[in-house]
Amino acid sequence: MATFAYGRVSTTEQSADNQRIEIEAAGHQVDFWFADTISGKTSATQRPQFAALLGQIRNGETLVVAKLDRLGRDAQDVGATVKLLASRKIAVIVLQLGKLDLTSPAGKMMLTMLAAVAEMERDLLVERTQAGLARARSEGKTLGRPSKTTPQQRVDIISQHAAGESVSSLARVYGVSRANILGVIQKISRSC
Repeated sequence: MATFAYGRVSTTEQSADNQRIEIEAAGHQVDFWFADTISGKTSATQRPQFAALLGQIRNGETLVVAKLDRLGRDAQDVGATVKLLASRKIAVIVLQLGKLDLTSPAGKMMLTMLAAVAEMERDLLVERTQAGLARARSEGKTLGRPSKTTPQQRVDIISQHAAGESVSSLARVYGVSRANILGVIQKISRSC
């Protein structure tokens, strides 16, 4: 049975070669190598090379990756990918986890624990972010992107638009986008 290996990098300035070297150095004879240069935010099945790998790998063969995050964008994506491979009796080896086969009972348990930890991390991050935003608001800080126009410019934009000036010409005069001008105009109409 063949051994497939998969690598992923995010940008063209990076190379997946180090991942292949790491896999081979761990003692795996790579028969088929696939690598994507694509954001980790893209789910595994939507990556061109990973999809090609899925089309070529046969039931009962082995897939090796250097790190868990190469398999998917988040715990749910990794879990779905591993379940898909397990349904085809494809062993999934992640070197980062000590050559543990994620399709084995111990591997499934490890994957469940990792997913739970990842979810807790996300929840704690959201909690910390909300607490920080609440503190900043209580201190009177203005949140969000700074306005590209001054309060006086916004008053002028509204009066000039009411006098018949077009959104496009106002955008050119004030050096901002049409969307910015529309936002100023709509903010006033919403508050009326």
